Amino acid sequence: MKCYICAQEGKDTDALAICIVCGMGLCQDHLIRQEVDVWEGGYPFPAEKLEKTVPRILCGFCYHSLKGRE
Repeated sequence: MKCYICAQEGKDTDALAICIVCGMGLCQDHLIRQEVDVWEGGYPFPAEKLEKTVPRILCGFCYHSLKGRE
């Protein structure tokens, strides 16, 4: 798989990751890695924030779209 953004720019770069929102293939230069908090607890609300985090990989378009909602 190739980086979608690089392909749009006329480059041929292998993708290292896939955006978890839109599924776009991304190279190292175009991915955004963000740590997401992990919560534990029962319904209806999480009760405790854990020390560990989970990485999420996003493209710039999805990152900026979601950033306004956080």
